[in-house]
Amino acid sequence: MGKTLVAYFSASGITKKKAEQIAEGIGADLYEITPKVLYTEADLNWMDKNSRSSIEMNDKKFRPEMADNDAKVEEYDRIVLGFPIWWYVAPTIVNTFLERFDFTGKKILVFATSGGSSWGNTIKELMPSAPGAEFIETQIINSDITDADIKKIFG
Repeated sequence: MGKTLVAYFSASGITKKKAEQIAEGIGADLYEITPKVLYTEADLNWMDKNSRSSIEMNDKKFRPEMADNDAKVEEYDRIVLGFPIWWYVAPTIVNTFLERFDFTGKKILVFATSGGSSWGNTIKELMPSAPGAEFIETQIINSDITDADIKKIFG
């Protein structure tokens, strides 16, 4: 097994905690996918059709800018990619991340957090953003995950 990067987007901190736990559990490096303009609580109000997240998710071509472009993806063989599920797919900033770097020949193990949504079309909608990568759907982590489970799933 080669070098692994755990890359994640977390709007509220839940996914960040899981990503940190996974990175520590498998001895991987950690990279936060940070939007140039951070999301506020109002931005994340999915019940408001005019909220930032609602507007972004209604336009599949929308790509929020990232705060930096220093993930050094070329140094890694495997990427563990985590994010919250929004509207049964990944937030569009995850597409921004995948389109920013070359993932050709890399394995991308995808995990998500969710308040109740399933995977939906998540993987299908991410694949065009990283042509040449192999996507592996792991699991939606809604509760505590043990170190043994981390090693079994991501190790």
